[in-house]
Amino acid sequence: MAELMLKLEGVTKRFGELEVLRGIDLEVKTGEVVCVLGPSGSGKSTLLRCVNLLEPPEHGRIFLDGKEITGETPAEDDMDYVRRRVGMVFQQFNLFPHKTAIENVSMAQRTVLSRGEGEARTKAAALLNRVGLADKLEEYPDRLSGGQQQRVAIARALAMEPQVILFDEVTSALDPELIKEVLDVMRELAQEGMTMVVVTHEIGFARDVGDRAVFMDGGVIVEQGPSKEVIDAPKEERTRRFLGLVLEH
Repeated sequence: MAELMLKLEGVTKRFGELEVLRGIDLEVKTGEVVCVLGPSGSGKSTLLRCVNLLEPPEHGRIFLDGKEITGETPAEDDMDYVRRRVGMVFQQFNLFPHKTAIENVSMAQRTVLSRGEGEARTKAAALLNRVGLADKLEEYPDRLSGGQQQRVAIARALAMEPQVILFDEVTSALDPELIKEVLDVMRELAQEGMTMVVVTHEIGFARDVGDRAVFMDGGVIVEQGPSKEVIDAPKEERTRRFLGLVLEH
């Protein structure tokens, strides 16, 4: 049986009066691809931001590779532990506009992993080649399409050699013709055994690539199970209603 990479126990998060996460329990095994589905405002993105401590939860516990990373105030060494092991790719690409593609992928390696410039650039070049951008190493973000920028962001996350990567609606800002090139890279990562938690509205991707689908609504997990079962034969009315609306478009 695969070991647990992530475990959330009773995680809650509120912003003022709004309780965004209401006691989330979730386990993600090593090498598993978990796709998180649900309407806007259901807490999906906040869930990811709690996992990498961008938003520390109010209550509950989060374990990463067996180590608890939550507490009253996460210590700096806990933050460093998370930064080294959890990659995140955002909806907006968050690339440095004044840095080339290879510089964007090299930078965190040097600051967080203390790699020398030569080693960092060699690693960055290999990763950009891996995501199909070998001819774009010296291009600045404004010279790249949205799909290319998102692939640079994926290469940047991979450069940290994370144990798990979180993807937060990474195709929703892209034109339809650019979505496939990003999903293809994610599909390859899944095939290579990368542990992934993917917040997405790409139901076909979730069905075909996800090992498990988690449907959230109103800050709770309404339903979860093998992706094909949840998507093709959902048990809960809220899940059926959501999928019916999404699949109509």
